[in-house]
Amino acid sequence: MKQIYRVDKSGNLAQAISEITAPKLLLLMSNNEQFEQHVEELERHFPGVPSIGCIGGSYGGQTVVADNGVAVIAMEGNLSVVTNVLEQASTMPVKYIGRLEEDINKVAASQNNTICIDFCSGNDACVLTTIYSVLGKKHISLVGGTGDGGKVSVNGKIYADADVYALIRNNDGKIKVYKENIYKQVPACRFIASKTDRSKYLIGELNGRPARKVYQDILNIGDKEMATQTFKNPLGKMNGQDICIISIKEVVGDKLECYRQVNDSDVLTLLELQDISHVVENTINQIKKDFTHISGVFSINCVLRYLLFSQEHYFETYLKSMSVLGDHAGLIGYGEHYNQQFVNQTMTCVVFE
Repeated sequence: MKQIYRVDKSGNLAQAISEITAPKLLLLMSNNEQFEQHVEELERHFPGVPSIGCIGGSYGGQTVVADNGVAVIAMEGNLSVVTNVLEQASTMPVKYIGRLEEDINKVAASQNNTICIDFCSGNDACVLTTIYSVLGKKHISLVGGTGDGGKVSVNGKIYADADVYALIRNNDGKIKVYKENIYKQVPACRFIASKTDRSKYLIGELNGRPARKVYQDILNIGDKEMATQTFKNPLGKMNGQDICIISIKEVVGDKLECYRQVNDSDVLTLLELQDISHVVENTINQIKKDFTHISGVFSINCVLRYLLFSQEHYFETYLKSMSVLGDHAGLIGYGEHYNQQFVNQTMTCVVFE
C-alpha cells in the first residue's frame, strides 16, 4: 500500500492531482465554495475509481491547508476497496445498512486487515450506532469524522444528510486504529447531567445547579474566558474506563451548548490539558511498537485540536513528529469517529502495514 497526499492551496484540483496515476481510493477534502466543482472534476479525471469527499481542512507531511484550498489523498497498491453511502443520516440511516453488509462481503473484510473510513454530514452518534451494528459483529474497525457544510460525496455524487464510507482491505498486511486523548480527569470533579436537550446538545444542569455556573465556579473564570476555555477544560463522558471528550460550543443563558449530545443522568467529568508533546510521543511509540513497517497513516484531528495546537505554536512540530512514522496525512474534522464512539477534541487514525 502507498499513500500520497497532494494539495493546492489556491483550490486548483487539476494541479493537486497532476502526479496521481494509479489510485485505488481517493479521499477529497475541499472548500465550501468549490466542493461541487471539485467532486465533479475528480470523477471526470478518475472515472470509476472509488472516492469519498467532504468539506474541510487537511494536512500531509508538513503542509497544512485550513481554508480555501483543496487536497486529495490517494491510496495505491494491493488494496481491495468499495465505497458507498448511508442516506437519511438524521432520520433513518438503518434503512440503508444492507449496502454496508453487501460491501463487507465484496472486499472479503476481516478483522486484522480491513478498515472503514467514513465522512459524515452530521448526526454522527446515530450513524455510528447504525454502522457499528454491522462492523462490530465482524470486529472491523472504523475511523472517520464530520465535514463542514452538511455535504459529503461518494463516487462523484454529492449527498446532504448522509454518511459516506470506504471499506479498505489491505492485502499486504495488517491495519490498526488508534485514538489519542490529550486530556486527563480533574480529581473529584464528577457531575450528573440533567435538564438536557438532546436535539440542541444542551446541558441545563450539573449536579442540580445551572451548568454554566458550575463550570465557571470550578475554574474561577468569567464569561469572557468561556469562548476558548474548552481548549483547556472540555467535559468528558465516562464510558467504562474510557472517556469520550465533549467540547463546549457556547453558553446559552445558564446552559452549556456542546458539540456532542448529552443525556439526562449521564455521568460527566471535568478534563484538563496534559503535556501535549508527551502524549503525542507516547502515541508514536505505541505505533512503532505495533508495526515494524508502515505504509501510511491516515488521521482525523479535531478542528479544536488544530486551533489549540496553532495557538500554542505546536502544529508544525506535531506534523514533524508524526512524519517519523512515514507518510502521514489527514482531515481537520468537526467531530471524530473511533469505532462506535463519536468524540470531540480527539485524534483518531488508522495505520497501514
